Amino acid sequence: MEHRPLISVEGLARRFGDASQPAVFEDIWFGVDKGEFCCLIGHSGCGKTTILNVLAGLDSPSEGAVIVDNREIDGPSLDRAVIFQGHALLPWLSVMGNIAFAVSSRWPSWDRAKVQEHVRRFIDLVGLKGAENKRPAQLSGGMKQRVGIARALSIQPKMLLMDEPFSALDALTRGMLQDEVLRICADTNQTVFMITHDVDEAILLADKIVLMTNGPGAKIAEIVVNTMPRNERHRNDLHKHPQYYAIRNHLVEFLVNRSRAFDQEIAGQNYDPRRVKLVKPGLAAVNPPAEVVPLRHSS
Repeated sequence: MEHRPLISVEGLARRFGDASQPAVFEDIWFGVDKGEFCCLIGHSGCGKTTILNVLAGLDSPSEGAVIVDNREIDGPSLDRAVIFQGHALLPWLSVMGNIAFAVSSRWPSWDRAKVQEHVRRFIDLVGLKGAENKRPAQLSGGMKQRVGIARALSIQPKMLLMDEPFSALDALTRGMLQDEVLRICADTNQTVFMITHDVDEAILLADKIVLMTNGPGAKIAEIVVNTMPRNERHRNDLHKHPQYYAIRNHLVEFLVNRSRAFDQEIAGQNYDPRRVKLVKPGLAAVNPPAEVVPLRHSS
């Protein structure tokens, strides 16, 4: 039986204006398996957030489609939750109220007691027990992002989308929340698609790192497999892992040099965007090609 990922991005392109305008990105193909943590890295202007917005159903592609659990995305859905750079909390509601608002939207038939019981479970999950009745103005930046994470997870989405959620936080708080996200995703087997500019954050969190070239007309250059097992990734001693520097050097080399020269790099080659190379830095094994996921045939 043919393997199909939970999230399948198929021939995606986005241009603003008419067809004569250059695409921000084009011919984007990749998949994310259930329970997998996927990070997307690329320079500003390559369309990373636009891709996330398409996955969220907040924007529509000019070409191609996104299939989630065998259904094409055609708008927002409670099967997909988004954590933005800002916390996006309702300031007049408490921690409990902000999360309960999402839970009640997901399960409108639940009574108040069942909603609150469900909400408390996720408040405990992100370490906010005791802050249930505080409003956003009474919370630190890190606590607000914890509320956002709890709210997103509380609706039990098939896909969690994260747009640089820790970029505005100080280094200590960012590190603590990275550890929390790593633990929560391991406990819940949550499927995650995340945008980041932080190479070390990607190495810590992601099972797979998608590298994009520069825009306009950005493409996926390659997909880097994190050869460090999840249970061996710990923020405090990540740099001691024998495969860490091979992965990090590969990512930095791409961002500094190869991303800018990708068009020349593939010139004359039979570049197939549906068969992007899977790279496993630090391993001697031959890198297998990515699985081809064809566009769905219209019925």
